[in-house]
Amino acid sequence: MCEENKDTRVAVIGIIIEKNESAEKVNSILHEFGAYIIGRMGIPYRARGISIISIAVDAPQSAISALSGKLGRIDGVSVKAAFAKNY
Repeated sequence: MCEENKDTRVAVIGIIIEKNESAEKVNSILHEFGAYIIGRMGIPYRARGISIISIAVDAPQSAISALSGKLGRIDGVSVKAAFAKNY
């Protein structure tokens, strides 16, 4: 079992990309925060013309907020974060 880190939170960030041209900006920001990313899953939903990405992170609350905020300011991108209660 790994030691708890009280300075970080575990969260899942859901990202929906509605404009293909926004994907490069999303990837650039994810790379910037790569040290906090535990895992990533991307699904191109071609029938709707969107991409769905989920990111699992273990990071300080401020970093998760900064990541979500930067992604949310990109045109054509929607973002939501869900936090684990006890981690």
